[in-house]
Amino acid sequence: MPLTVELGVSELAATRFSISPLSETIAGLQQLAGRVRRAVNLRWVRWAEDELARAPLDLPMVWPLIAGDRASWPSFLVPAPPGVVPSLEDDLAAVRRTTAGQVRASLRRVFGDDLPDGAGALAARPRAGLGVLTEELRAAYVRLIAPHWPRIRAVLEADIAYRARQLATGGAAALFGGLHPDLHWREGRLVMDGADRVVELGPGGLVLMPVALGPAHVMIKGHTTTQTTVRYPVRGAGTLWAARPPSGSAVRLLGRARAELLEALRSPATTTGLAGTLAVTPSAVSQHLRVLRENGLVARERSGRSVLYAITPLGEALIDVAGAPEDQR
Repeated sequence: MPLTVELGVSELAATRFSISPLSETIAGLQQLAGRVRRAVNLRWVRWAEDELARAPLDLPMVWPLIAGDRASWPSFLVPAPPGVVPSLEDDLAAVRRTTAGQVRASLRRVFGDDLPDGAGALAARPRAGLGVLTEELRAAYVRLIAPHWPRIRAVLEADIAYRARQLATGGAAALFGGLHPDLHWREGRLVMDGADRVVELGPGGLVLMPVALGPAHVMIKGHTTTQTTVRYPVRGAGTLWAARPPSGSAVRLLGRARAELLEALRSPATTTGLAGTLAVTPSAVSQHLRVLRENGLVARERSGRSVLYAITPLGEALIDVAGAPEDQR
């Protein structure tokens, strides 16, 4: 029997998108724990493992909650984010608002009566434990996610812009049916193949959350006191860590700066993000982007307060052909 989410008119009207730095932090830690490792993120995993080998990160309360071979983990670790692009502090404040009863109920659903050390301390003193937990999560974000957050955020925002166009042109059926091959929209119900459990909807509609560092499958909360989250693999995750040095032909054709910019834009990014990635000034990036846009190699799209740039099919064709061996051109 597939998982089914019943959505009434009010729930559908309240459904929204959001991205979350805390969601990416939890997903990244789970990859490091070996639970949900994906090939597309192995470059990040190797970087993170090298970073932790250089200076270990002590997570005595967080780690027992997410590591191991259990089928689930405490849902209060990723509450429904407030707003479209909350800050990490917004996310952590939502975690700290979890009541003692909600903490204990969530821990029981995951561990039963056999609580590991970190979970036992959290169940005994939830308020103090949540304070310790959020400090550990902040430390994990600063070390492992923050250096890459501008690029990750840009990919997440590009996904939301794409989904918004799907909703505008095809309605709920196109939106939900396009999130993941396992998800289907049938007669007012969101149905997920390969799952067999009941979703107890939280108050309000769904919160749809693209995830870059997460698994290849969809994650729908079965129990929550906030809005029910649907976390799904972001479009373009394969390009996030795949930037490569431009070919000599592309450099001769475009100049090194513009060739590197095109390669970097296989993953959507902002001007500020590109400046940080390429170690140049934002004004220099803007000048090169203007030339590339005028020639149809780059497109831009507004997402909230940010402007995202991405390579166009013409730009991809140009650098792919320039980088191919002569007998393949």
